[in-house]
Amino acid sequence: MDPADNGRIDSKERGKRARELASRSSHGDWQAAPERPDPVDVLEEQAADRVQELVPIRYGRMLVSPFTFYRGAAAVMAADLAGTPVSGITVQACGDAHLSNFGGFAAPDRRLIFDINDFDETLPGPWEWDVKRLVASLEIAGRDREFGRKQRMTVVQSAATEYREQMRRLAKMGNLEAWYERVDLDLIRDQFAAEIDVETASRFERNVAKARRKTSVRAFSKLAREVDGEVRIVSDPPLITPLRELLDAEAFEAAEGELRRMYAEYRSTLPQGLRKLLDRYRFVDAARKVVGVGSVGTRAWIVLLVGRDRGDPLFLQIKEAQRSVLEPYAAKSIYSRQGRRVVEGQRLMQASGDMLLGWMSITGFDGVRRDFYVRQLWDAKGSAQIDQMSPRAMTIYARLCGGVLANAHARSGDRVAIAAYLGGGEQFDRAMVEFATRYADQNERDFARLREAVDAGRIRVDLETV
Repeated sequence: MDPADNGRIDSKERGKRARELASRSSHGDWQAAPERPDPVDVLEEQAADRVQELVPIRYGRMLVSPFTFYRGAAAVMAADLAGTPVSGITVQACGDAHLSNFGGFAAPDRRLIFDINDFDETLPGPWEWDVKRLVASLEIAGRDREFGRKQRMTVVQSAATEYREQMRRLAKMGNLEAWYERVDLDLIRDQFAAEIDVETASRFERNVAKARRKTSVRAFSKLAREVDGEVRIVSDPPLITPLRELLDAEAFEAAEGELRRMYAEYRSTLPQGLRKLLDRYRFVDAARKVVGVGSVGTRAWIVLLVGRDRGDPLFLQIKEAQRSVLEPYAAKSIYSRQGRRVVEGQRLMQASGDMLLGWMSITGFDGVRRDFYVRQLWDAKGSAQIDQMSPRAMTIYARLCGGVLANAHARSGDRVAIAAYLGGGEQFDRAMVEFATRYADQNERDFARLREAVDAGRIRVDLETV
């Protein structure tokens, strides 16, 4: 027998034996632990090391709806998932695989692909945690869109079924074939052409066209202007605040020196060829930028570089990388730098990623040294318009997310064992529907707790900068 065949048999047996540790139906059984911490306590603890003047914006964005609350509550759910059944099969987990953290972007070959696009919380962990984070987000988004119960069940089960079936397809592939698996947006259009209505198809085309226009040149036209003969990032506080407005003249000069130092560190994390590319650009300006929902309050910067001339700009985003929300419940990261944790996790999970992805550390205005990762600000990035999806469109989107998540897990985990564990039946799929329903109920209770905390004056909230 070929040793590789023997390895596949061992993995299949491992997957089947894992059902004894956690039956597939057990994944639907979830209820809050008696000692479950107050979700507002969890959020406040997380906010302690953030930029305090920006934290109220985070709470304001989370208070828009139970869905936006869920997006910002990855730390709350991580604690909840720690007590759920697991098969014992570990993968590089995303850590925050809700449906809005999937989207389109340009691969280095410039083709638009669909994949996971947020890795702030990535860490090795149980594959089930990512699947549960995804399916619960679909149930919550379905409620936000006022879908009926059966419609939501169809959406959620579609994601779980596609994850299982794609993992089974991947289990039959060779290692290289599975590694190269990716989803091109052009293929999405062809694959689902017969399943979507004219309005959905038209919206898809508009989103793709909009994504293609999101380049550094486009960002330059939106975010920069000429001031006294120099190119500067446009001020729009508190969402975009240029570095020169945050500091006095002496501190600004020192900060520019730190930027040059950290830029050199970032450069050293890139392959040699890309260092040559980066050397053709010069630093022009930097600004603090508020991003996302859950990330608001973490330190995030945009940096404007110019190459050949002003028609050749490059915008980079420098985003703080804090400890993963999974770390208290999973293995500690093998990387001492949290920025590197994010970058290495992203490189492992994505089929094709940002070629300028790197990491660095920065000493802040308070003298504290913090970790960051770097990526292009706009590189044909696009996201689905969740608030406009019909039940049919969300079902298709759920399948895409489930399949892409399986691809990501297969790159780092034992895809044969996971496929054998899941099997050919629908036990796990149905369990995910049950779990999603139960957790969406809990999310609504947690959302209400945040509202109560605001009404009681316990936390300060900015409802105008949403």
